[in-house]
Amino acid sequence: MRLSKLFKNAPTVNITGLSFDSRTVRPGNIYFCLPGLTNDGHDFIDSAIKNGAVCIVHSKELLNMASGAVYIRVEDVNDAMNKVARIFYAKPSDKLKMYGVTGTNGKSTITNIIRDMINDKTPCGYIGTIAIKYGDIELQPNLTTPDALFLQSKLADMVRVGMKACALEVSSHGLAQHRVDGISFDCAIFTNLTYDHLDFHGTMENYFEAKSLLFKNLVKENGVSILNRDDEKYEALKDCSKARVVSYGINKEADYRAINIKMSSQGTQFDLVYSGHMYPIKTNLVGNFNVYNLLAAVSALNETGYDLDKIIEKCSHIAQVEGRMERIDCGQPYNVIVDFAHTPDGMEKMMQFGRSITMPGHRLIAVFGSAGKRDVHKRKVFGELADKYCDYIIVTEDDPRDEDPKEIADQIKSGIQNTLHVFVQDRYEAIHQAISSAQEGDTVLLLGKGDESFIYRENGRAPWVGDNVAAKECIQANLG
Repeated sequence: MRLSKLFKNAPTVNITGLSFDSRTVRPGNIYFCLPGLTNDGHDFIDSAIKNGAVCIVHSKELLNMASGAVYIRVEDVNDAMNKVARIFYAKPSDKLKMYGVTGTNGKSTITNIIRDMINDKTPCGYIGTIAIKYGDIELQPNLTTPDALFLQSKLADMVRVGMKACALEVSSHGLAQHRVDGISFDCAIFTNLTYDHLDFHGTMENYFEAKSLLFKNLVKENGVSILNRDDEKYEALKDCSKARVVSYGINKEADYRAINIKMSSQGTQFDLVYSGHMYPIKTNLVGNFNVYNLLAAVSALNETGYDLDKIIEKCSHIAQVEGRMERIDCGQPYNVIVDFAHTPDGMEKMMQFGRSITMPGHRLIAVFGSAGKRDVHKRKVFGELADKYCDYIIVTEDDPRDEDPKEIADQIKSGIQNTLHVFVQDRYEAIHQAISSAQEGDTVLLLGKGDESFIYRENGRAPWVGDNVAAKECIQANLG
């Protein structure tokens, strides 16, 4: 593509690609000088030119400009990069039905439900914490919401291989850093807002402001905002949404409301009240929070043109989302559940569910830790929650990074006053110990990592089998 098609009054230089990392620049690329949290892209211009950059997009005044490259100064490099990427990759989000899901908990489940429900008729891609999936392609993500260049390129790939829709997890980091500014959404979904990511945002107000950007920027014709009526931020999001608003919920009147909820360890039944009619729904999903997740997905799909009766039919058997409320069944006489829960709200909901399916006289056993270099204040809260709901607690490592896992564990244990607990640093050994101690009728919760295939240690990512795989291996070993 010619540079003149990307910037007004620019020369007709041929552009082969886009990059904001000087190390990945290739001949013919545009290099965007992004200011970062630790490094400034302006400091690596020479490296980018050496690697073949033919255009430098910058915001700061430059004293030295090497010959052989076009320099374009802009007010906001990130904004320019979003706009250029959208054009360079031929506006892929305009050719897809785009679902964006944001909130503290539930993003992975809702996006995967959406994809599962429509993929047979409307080929649908997925980008999020678990993976990047479209057609026969499955990639491991580095971030929940990748950078703008990666996003646009993957959406373009989806269009190329025949995808007609995409369900995208939209994190607060991604919104605050404007990674999705160049994406045109058809439907924006809000799950909930609870305590999380304050190490990045600083305050809950800033955290909410980041989330609200998805709805403030929803300007596509016929766009719709799907909001959780039971969350305290509903009114604020409703007021800031530029698109029409549709609500879902349980406790308050909503456009899509679940009543008469009946839960078991094997599934859930409820009546969906919509537009003056009542629809009985039976699903294999378990837990009250999954009723919310299902309501969000059903609302989004019906509001974007899918037949409600056909959607309801698909509710009966929704594909297991790996590492999200994943029941591990190898024939053992006790429950083992793996979940990605890593926030106080997520932890409490999982422990409440674990308690609800554990018969009186039997134990609820939990294995979890807390990530290093992340919000330290929730560590004691994790301990308090486990102390409230559990009968036996095994504290272990969870992405310690360069912190001492024992020190993290001690902070968690400071919230445990009455419940029997131990610290087992090695996560695999902790899972093995929990499962080995489980008796018939007990419930074991493995929380925090889900199906993640890595653990962040001092020197970066280290391989990890995933809690779901570790659980299966330990159960089979225990069964003999």
